[in-house]
Order: sequence, then structure tokens, then C-alpha cells
Amino acid sequence: MKKFLITFCTLLIGLGANAAVTADQALTFFAKYIDSANNYKEDVVNFYTPDAKIIRVVMKPDGSTVTLTTNMKEYANQMRIGANLAKMRGYKNFYTERKVTKAGNDYKIPCLRQPSTSDYKIPAYFIIGEDSKGNLKIKEESMHSKNQLLLKGKKK
Repeated sequence: MKKFLITFCTLLIGLGANAAVTADQALTFFAKYIDSANNYKEDVVNFYTPDAKIIRVVMKPDGSTVTLTTNMKEYANQMRIGANLAKMRGYKNFYTERKVTKAGNDYKIPCLRQPSTSDYKIPAYFIIGEDSKGNLKIKEESMHSKNQLLLKGKKK
């Protein structure tokens, strides 16, 4: 009987460790990411996979949009450069109307983003899933932005 209980407990622990990520876990991870980003913690880049896809949809004054895509290395560099100014201004992002949908083995969290310096809300989404080590990470991030400076370096 003792052997059976030990085997049974070991099996339960093993199955629990291999359980798939849940929508609640993805939302909890997302909340931790928001806290890290809004408090300018240096670990914010660790919330992303090294090959995360970063998408910015720039909304031009005429109503048209331009989509820019960058890699995580460039995005991490941009975050470091902009962090001090953003921190001085007290800039934060607030995410409302969060929904969670299954996207293959990952979860997609579409939401509305409101920059603290604005009175409008604009679309954003995050794709969150496990990396090769089983840790939750952001694999893709897309945000609309009215910031025209993002177009400055874009090739024509």
C-alpha cells in the first residue's frame, strides 16, 4: 500500500508539472509584465522570448496606418533609451477590455491600451506562451500608436 501511494503521488506531481498553461496563468503573467513595464524594472525584457516579434501600427493624422515590425534586440535597445524620459514624465500604459483566446499552444490577449499621457484608447495584443524551458513569455506584441516619431527611421 505504501508503494502504491508513493507511486500515485509521484504520478500526480509529474502530471501536474506537464499540465498545459491556462488562460488564468497567461493573464497573471500579463499583469506581472504590466507591473514591470510601468515601474521601469530592468527585468521587463525578460518577459519576452529572444525572437519575439514586435509590431507597431502607426496611426497617421490622415487616418492611414503604417505597420512597423522589429526584433527583440532592437526593441530592448529602444526601451532602454526611452525609459528615463518616460520615467521622468510618469508615463504608463493601462490595458482595458482584456480578453483571452487560445492561439494554438499559446494565448492571445487582445485589449485596449491607454497611454497615461492621453485620453484615448487604442488596440493592442500580446501572444503569450511557454518557451523551450516551460516559462511563460511574450512571443508577439502589437500596439497601435499615434507617435509619428516611430516613422522617422522607416525606409521609404
